[in-house]
Amino acid sequence: MSRWLLLSAVLAATIQPAYCGTLSGRVVAVSDGDTLTVLDSENRQHKIRVAGIDAPERKQPFRQRSKSGLSDCSFGKTVEIVGDKRDKYRRTVGKVIADSRDCGLAQVNAGLAWHYKAYEREQPKADREAYSQAEDAARKAGVGLWSEPSPVPPWEWRKGRR
Repeated sequence: MSRWLLLSAVLAATIQPAYCGTLSGRVVAVSDGDTLTVLDSENRQHKIRVAGIDAPERKQPFRQRSKSGLSDCSFGKTVEIVGDKRDKYRRTVGKVIADSRDCGLAQVNAGLAWHYKAYEREQPKADREAYSQAEDAARKAGVGLWSEPSPVPPWEWRKGRR
């Protein structure tokens, strides 16, 4: 019996649902269309990678507009970051909510970022579906980066630059 309890405890500790942590703070910097800096109530800075999206890289079309879009949604505002995953650059990866608005989804809706399908399994199903539908709608409407004849996704751009 105690083996089962121990095994259950180990499994519970290692299997965590997506988006289980939260952080609140004021956005003090926006680096690009999918990265920002949050200052928490203890004046600690947290670098945040917006979950579910990938935005144009430096020297890609729409990079500055994408950065401006994320800034419009979040800069100077108190936001809630939902998620506690860390990426290889030690940034917290999370959903960014400002004024009850999902900033990542807003970026995709405006055609300022791609839905990052390589990581969609880390999103809750409702978010995954909303982001995918938003990208399809932006693509069909030809808004933002979808106004380009053949927009190159950032993950392909990075691969070609190495």
